[in-house]
Amino acid sequence: MDPHLRDLRYFVAVAEELHFTNAAQRLHIAQPTLSRQIRQLERQLDVVLFDRNQRSVALTVAGKELLEGARKILELWEVTNVALQEAGEVLRVGIQSSIGRGLITDLESASGHRLALHSASWTDPSSGLAGRQADLALMWLPVPDSSRYRWQVLRTEPRWVLLPENHALAGQDSIDFADLIDEPFIAMPAEAGAARDFWLGADARGGRQAKIGAEAATAEERLEAVSLGLGVCLLAENNVPMYRWPGLTARPVTGLAPCELAVAWRADDDRPTILEFAARVLEGGFANREPIAVAPAQ
Repeated sequence: MDPHLRDLRYFVAVAEELHFTNAAQRLHIAQPTLSRQIRQLERQLDVVLFDRNQRSVALTVAGKELLEGARKILELWEVTNVALQEAGEVLRVGIQSSIGRGLITDLESASGHRLALHSASWTDPSSGLAGRQADLALMWLPVPDSSRYRWQVLRTEPRWVLLPENHALAGQDSIDFADLIDEPFIAMPAEAGAARDFWLGADARGGRQAKIGAEAATAEERLEAVSLGLGVCLLAENNVPMYRWPGLTARPVTGLAPCELAVAWRADDDRPTILEFAARVLEGGFANREPIAVAPAQ
């Protein structure tokens, strides 16, 4: 099996940093994930790319050869990809969870551009922007790295909590977050970074750590975890209908700041089509419409 472009990007990052932790931070992925991908790449190519010890990382002769070729391949792909996008006028939109597919039609209408969907898991907080699998991304603030991205807020809505129908708080019309602080929560993976903290309500915990009942990398895993009684989770108000499940219910939460859905793009992407997209979406009144029940689930 031939290496993927992602594998080459991972390799180049390690080769340039000569430090796995620094390279992982640059790529916005977990260090164990990066190490595993590099080992897999070495097995695929049947060569050793790095000399590793407890103090340093160095390129082998094979690694130096691959670095030269990988840089050329990635550079050629970027040039080709830009040409393809401009020729086809199709923008790739990253979205976390397949639940949000219907939103693409509304964005196409508001922006006047043809859009293609790139589905990303919660292990990629940039929704494909960091790895350049996406030109734009729909994400709930905060963005993973404010210096690397630009964004426009599309809408703001309250946060709700999903919990079992037999939960002690389920009978209330609304629930104060102070009453949820000691509850176990279903958390996103650690790779989700700031998004994980936000959907654990860290901004209203006063420094207290959340109790984690389980972790979930997708909306489906989160739904199953709550169904099993492993914990509760916060949702955007408009996403509540997507989590309808026998034995579960949702309630609005007071004492929490609202969440904001934004369209984001890379700060170094100054293509006219990208800037035009953001402007048209806002000028078309998309940000002022009633919420659409197909937003990316969080």
